[in-house]
Amino acid sequence: MEGGKPNLALVYQAVQALYHDPDPAGKERASVWLGELQRSMYAWEISDQLLQLKQDVESCYFAAQTMKMKIQTSFYELPPETHNALRDSLLTHIQNLKDLSPIIVTQLALAIADLALQMASWKGCVHTLIEKYNNDISSMPFLIEILTVLPEEVHSRSLRIGANRRTEIIEDLAYYSSTVVTLLTTCVEKTGIDEKMFIKVFRCLGSWFNLGVLDTNFMASNQLLMVLFQVLQRDETSTNLHEAASDCVCSALYAIENVDTNMALALQLFQGVLTLETAYHMAVAREDLDKVLNYCRIFTELCETFLETTVRSPGQGMGDLRTLELLLICAGHPQYEVVEISFNFWYRLGEHLYKINDAALHTIFRPYIQRLLHCLARHCQLDPDHEGIPEDTDDFGEFRMRVSDLVKDVIFLVGSMECFSQLYSTLKEGNPSWEVTEAVLFIMAAIAKSVDPENNPTLSEVLQQVVLLPESVHMAVRYTSIELVGEMSEVVDRNPRFLGTALVLARLPLEKIAECLSDLCAVQVLALKKLLAEESTNGKSADPTVWLDRLAVIFRHTNPIVENGQTHPCQKVIQEIWPVLSETLNTHQADNRIVERCCRCLRFAVRCVGKGSASLLQPLVTQMVSVYQVYPHSCFLYLGSILVDEYGMEEGCRQGLLDMLQALCMPTFQLLEQQNGLRNHPDTVDDLFRLATRFVQRSPVTLLSSSIIVHIIQCAIAATSLDHRDANCSVMKFVRDLIHTGVANDHEEDFEVRKQLIGQAMEQHGQQLVTQLMHSCCFCLPPYTLPDVAEVLWEVMVFDRPTFCRWLENALKGLPKETSGGAVTVTHKQLTDFHKQVTSAEECKQVCWAIREFTRLFR
Repeated sequence: MEGGKPNLALVYQAVQALYHDPDPAGKERASVWLGELQRSMYAWEISDQLLQLKQDVESCYFAAQTMKMKIQTSFYELPPETHNALRDSLLTHIQNLKDLSPIIVTQLALAIADLALQMASWKGCVHTLIEKYNNDISSMPFLIEILTVLPEEVHSRSLRIGANRRTEIIEDLAYYSSTVVTLLTTCVEKTGIDEKMFIKVFRCLGSWFNLGVLDTNFMASNQLLMVLFQVLQRDETSTNLHEAASDCVCSALYAIENVDTNMALALQLFQGVLTLETAYHMAVAREDLDKVLNYCRIFTELCETFLETTVRSPGQGMGDLRTLELLLICAGHPQYEVVEISFNFWYRLGEHLYKINDAALHTIFRPYIQRLLHCLARHCQLDPDHEGIPEDTDDFGEFRMRVSDLVKDVIFLVGSMECFSQLYSTLKEGNPSWEVTEAVLFIMAAIAKSVDPENNPTLSEVLQQVVLLPESVHMAVRYTSIELVGEMSEVVDRNPRFLGTALVLARLPLEKIAECLSDLCAVQVLALKKLLAEESTNGKSADPTVWLDRLAVIFRHTNPIVENGQTHPCQKVIQEIWPVLSETLNTHQADNRIVERCCRCLRFAVRCVGKGSASLLQPLVTQMVSVYQVYPHSCFLYLGSILVDEYGMEEGCRQGLLDMLQALCMPTFQLLEQQNGLRNHPDTVDDLFRLATRFVQRSPVTLLSSSIIVHIIQCAIAATSLDHRDANCSVMKFVRDLIHTGVANDHEEDFEVRKQLIGQAMEQHGQQLVTQLMHSCCFCLPPYTLPDVAEVLWEVMVFDRPTFCRWLENALKGLPKETSGGAVTVTHKQLTDFHKQVTSAEECKQVCWAIREFTRLFR
């Protein structure tokens, strides 16, 4: 922090402004200043002083939160000899501040837990904490808070304690787990029915269940289990306590996923949950939705845990089918949110039964699925006063889409045709209201594709009835019936007599297409011209996106079949409309949204006519480059990649496209070289490397021989650490494809040149690339990116295995071997094993497995 350590009065002032300044700008200034303070070395000492002074809740909360943040992210700043003093200081603070505010206690508890996990010299922390505080009832709430967050933080992503230390901690916590449960039991006995204490105890117990370290035989006979179910059975239990108890039971059920090895506890939980049916009905009667949702969560978790037992021995012992009855009771609740909780279980049940494929088993479970489908059809009904078409983006719309997916997955148990016919007969024989009709049609649409269309009179009849719907029918019914026709495409193919056919532009004779397309585009072009004219006369800017989007749709879906040598019928039309698109782009060049729509329109135009748009290339590229110098919209890079894709193989276009790339790269590099430039502009990174990859695919020698390639590779190496799904994927694909051009002997005449150019590039950047990739996957990237990293390393290794072995060895030497808390991150054996696994790999997936295991040591 510039200007040295700030005084406490100034810190207080900033904290007060953060919470109480009526001016938003004042709040923002305080927030930025305090953020800088938190990142500085002074934060440790200032937080400690604020907590000692205990002036008010706000300053203590800021200090506690800062302390937690520093321990989580900057623990390496402290020398090891200060660790004991920090621990003692935090324990003093939490004791002194225990009555000030629960959120401060939580922050300090997290700080203590995170310290314990990183501080290798603090042995048996659970034991020392219990010894220190268990005889003082007033210290119990914060002791239990520490014991709650400690197991939760073991897998925290922000700590990165590594797999070795994590294993050591989990073994340590397992050793002391019975001591913790005994403490919680004693606590419940001593305090009587103290709701706040019960909530703390259940949260703590759930946390230890979640870590999977409790002795299940010890738990099966423990009094806490009995207390849990008593709380859930009592009608007068408060909402907060009910939720804590429900969470705890769900955690316990999840922890005994392997029922056979946890038989005693499994039986206790199974019997306990079955006693809650009456309590569920009472919650329904009292219209207590929170409790109803809690019970449904518990019943679902019960079914999930005993799924394999239920399928293996349905109706016997813990395969008792009353578990499914409980879920169907929940499915009968009028609120759709209740049944939705159980969807994952029904998916898994369907999947299990499909794999086993046993007709006798299907017969046992069929009635349950039939009842479920009946409930789902009822839940899909729109409100009787709903107007217009069904929404598919709101919560209820998303629920209906999930219903549709679930129905598709379980329909095989009931039989698609049988179910389809039953649903149709309810419409034909009854006289249902519009909302019932619509819901039935919606479920029919979900299963229509799985009904055999061969000589199927019911399907033909349904199609005929849908087409003959009266004009007066509700809009939603008409909409869903059209969706149903869409799902019955095979039946439509076999019964074309039911639909009148539309003339499709693209199937007209070529000479007619240009004329019709011109007429079709004229409406949008005139509208755009009118907007531009209005702007030049009155200076007001109108939004052209609706007309640009319509043009884009026309070009996107006009794809006539053009034989070799024929002029593309759309070429003339696109040349005619280019001036108005160009002017629109110029007028709105500062507006990213409108520029994006212009680029989208041009992209479909170029794709539509392919090589036929060559006359546009020069003016389009000139305008793109000119606007990009002032307004670096990333969509220009994307449009550039389309141009390279279409024209990169044309000898006469390559130099022009390379000039375009170089001109676009300069402002791009300036943008990305700013502080946090890569992180702040992931779209630009994504589109830049999409463009570079297209060049590698279409004209690798042009790119590799240019002066810009060095800068692109340097930028790619820096961007490998970017934690952004699309951007990182584009970067990795570029590097992989680049190296691959020197590996894949496709018998093209330029292969030897490519190989030589890649060799030069690797000589220059190979070590830096491998080192950066190893650092990125150990410290920056989430696990889902690792297959992409593995593919890049694999290509480098295939290109030159002996040199790669050396580069990887150097990269591994540079990794830290110990954490700042003194725990071993990676042993020498683990390093040599990893090096051997990667360098002796015979296929890419072996590299991926090795990286996945290795990077766990740093997470």
